[in-house]
Amino acid sequence: MSVWVKGERLTEKAQLVMAVGGYGNEERKRWDEGIDYVASHAKSGGRILLRIVTQPKSESGIAGLYVVREMSETMKHDGVDKGVLISKSFTEAAMQEMRREGIEMISDRLPPRFDPQRLYLAMQGYVDGLCQIKCGYIPEKESDCRGKNAKDCHSCEIRVISDNASFHFERGWTKLVKDDFESLIELHNSVRSS
Repeated sequence: MSVWVKGERLTEKAQLVMAVGGYGNEERKRWDEGIDYVASHAKSGGRILLRIVTQPKSESGIAGLYVVREMSETMKHDGVDKGVLISKSFTEAAMQEMRREGIEMISDRLPPRFDPQRLYLAMQGYVDGLCQIKCGYIPEKESDCRGKNAKDCHSCEIRVISDNASFHFERGWTKLVKDDFESLIELHNSVRSS
């Protein structure tokens, strides 16, 4: 897997955390080992730093203690209220330091955890945004959606993902709803970049 693909997958995790947490107006900037997002909470105005480590400098390729310490200093310097560090994996020392500093960690082994209802509601906001981009409006009822053809088959990827998420949510399959949301974020990113 290339560094770019790993970085994109980690970026989608950061976007998921921001969407479910109610953060917006994000600034994205590169740093030598990855990408930082600084975003504000829509209601409280609190700020969050999501630091994504895509290319760790350590010989092991794992995010280490120095990354956590740099992030903690950045948070203090920039007046950030909350921090989330995202990497493929972390050293044991890095994990201990994050616990001490109150920095949330997300990795392949430690995925983000979400309240199913908040996850699903945030996802619906993404669906509405994509419908607006693709069709120019947000359907109010099922018959308003042009995502089905005359043979009652789905012709719209947004609609397919949304319907799958509804099915998964009804059954309480939160991991699958999270996967559906990540698919929507990937779709959103591809629409924005084209």
